[in-house]
Amino acid sequence: MKKLLVLKNIEREGPGLFLKIAKEKGFVPEIYNLYLGEKLPDAKKDDLILIMGGPMSVRDINNEKYFWLREETDFLKRAIENQISTIGVCLGAQLLAYISGGKIEPLKDKLNRINKPEIGWSEIFSIDEKSNAEISLRKKPLIVLHWHGDRIILPSQAELLASSTRCREQLFKVGELIYGLQFHVETEGLMTNEWIKNDKKFIISGLGKNGQKILENQCTEFESKTINERILFIKNLFDKIIEHKKTSL
Repeated sequence: MKKLLVLKNIEREGPGLFLKIAKEKGFVPEIYNLYLGEKLPDAKKDDLILIMGGPMSVRDINNEKYFWLREETDFLKRAIENQISTIGVCLGAQLLAYISGGKIEPLKDKLNRINKPEIGWSEIFSIDEKSNAEISLRKKPLIVLHWHGDRIILPSQAELLASSTRCREQLFKVGELIYGLQFHVETEGLMTNEWIKNDKKFIISGLGKNGQKILENQCTEFESKTINERILFIKNLFDKIIEHKKTSL
């Protein structure tokens, strides 16, 4: 029995659309609320690990406030060594890059070079024809939700697949089983309402004093409109990982 092992780092950032697709692909989901002190799972070869986001960062691995991050990082190192398929979203992507030899740095505004988060709905696009074929974005960029204050400096063995206008490192892979998504493709229903309500200070730092209203309007415009494309993206990602697992046996 293959499982989708979901590692949550904060209550409000759950698997969303990933859960729906995982069930369709025959995975049995198990959710681990690490921030509550729940123990990490015993991952098997056929499992797929999904690491969710959170307001913490790689810089917080040894911060006692986020007591679970060190153990989570060690768990992911072992999973990669054991060739267990893994997808990291936002913080999850940063952790995967870090344990593979990369690092993070604050994302800066291109005009005045001050630290400025990337927040809101905008496009990611393939960087070349090879990456376009890899992730099946076709020639049409995918509109996704961005919610991050850092950028990833990729390790040498990582392959960059997609970028946004503000941040180059949006989608990458390490080998054929490890994928990092800096953006959010999983949101559905009322998920983003909770984010907007609880992350006011961060939103203002990226979008200004009217940032929450701007995001509310963007979510109204894009969340439902893009859901089919985002589901297709997740399906293609799962299929890519599953196919490689089959051919490597």
